[in-house]
Amino acid sequence: MDERIVVTGMGAVTAVGGTAEETWDSLVSGRSGVKDISIFDASRLSVRFAAEVSDWKPDEYMPRKDARRMDRYSQFAIVASREAAANAGFEDGFGGSDRVGVMIGTGIGGIATTQEQFRILDSRGPDRVSPFAVPMMLPNMASGQVSIALQARGPNFAPMSACSSAADALGLAAQTIERHEADIVVVGGAEAPLCEMAVAGFASARALSSRNEDPESASRPFDAERDGFVMGEGAAVMVLERAEHAVARGAEILAEVCGYGSVGDAYHITQPAEGGDGGARAMSLALERSDIAPSEVDYVNAHGTSTPLNDKFETMAIKSVFGEAAYGLSVSSTKSMTGHLLGAAGAVEALATVEAIRQGVIPPTINLKNPDPDCDLDYTPNLCRERDVRVAISNSMGFGGHNACLVFRRWEA
Repeated sequence: MDERIVVTGMGAVTAVGGTAEETWDSLVSGRSGVKDISIFDASRLSVRFAAEVSDWKPDEYMPRKDARRMDRYSQFAIVASREAAANAGFEDGFGGSDRVGVMIGTGIGGIATTQEQFRILDSRGPDRVSPFAVPMMLPNMASGQVSIALQARGPNFAPMSACSSAADALGLAAQTIERHEADIVVVGGAEAPLCEMAVAGFASARALSSRNEDPESASRPFDAERDGFVMGEGAAVMVLERAEHAVARGAEILAEVCGYGSVGDAYHITQPAEGGDGGARAMSLALERSDIAPSEVDYVNAHGTSTPLNDKFETMAIKSVFGEAAYGLSVSSTKSMTGHLLGAAGAVEALATVEAIRQGVIPPTINLKNPDPDCDLDYTPNLCRERDVRVAISNSMGFGGHNACLVFRRWEA
């Protein structure tokens, strides 16, 4: 990137923590957030567990009237965004600035609201459908609600590219700053897909793990016995900022965003391209735009879904880009703990990538007990590991053949 762009704030709500700090502490501790679903009756489903945000009480963060007019995914986005803004030094928001944008990606938006309102339509008739049904279910509404809450009036939209949505949002936010359309962008992803319709749909597609008897061990990326991903929910948000702007106001800089690559497989609606071709091209493009050689990368936060094809092909993609140097990389999948947050996954994993750089710690891939011979890299099995991390990348891949890669680097003035 021609313009230096930095991270100055982070916030999160996940199954393993109610803040960015709590989430990171859980990740390095190897704590799983996966358990039996409690927010609805899942007894008739074939998959009855997920990485659920426990004891969520939106009234503790916002007026009850406002909370009732938002889908759960928008509530998560608001809370994570406020934390990120405060972390960056903007506790009171942005005062209506035209130079502050908002981009919150999502994969499926307000699907729980959609399901609920269809049930009301069928059982009670059209006159009982909520007047807030449409704004609650819209996939752009988290971004809209965040802009209102923080009074940010710059560029505002909601990238939607399945499980690459949040990574694409971060990349597009960096490009927006690079084009001088904004000085700051509040950016990330939010998802709340835990409802019967979504779980049943993914289960019918045979995408989910079916380990109902042992939920905590169900997400096992790169393990020979992996049988599908585990759905998760939550949000993560970053404040991206022009480096010159951040330095001028004396902000603490957490990391630098150096590059972004996004490509399509043009192959299949759900399966990744053979050999991980799309993921390899996204990584190569992101590194090229960063002017960073593959040999300079220390850590890869993998997409690592725990599905048979993804993990095998992502491993092949990493080998394609890094060659023999792939065996010297630290790799891990934090989805083993957070579950797969679909459109928000890239933001949670970008947060973990930045913290790995800041703290010099590689979060583990838990539940990796029986390594797959086709997955033979160093996936940081089961326990975190200290390592000096100067450059790290985060991969995201989504249904429809979307592939995105973000490159982060330790900030050096």
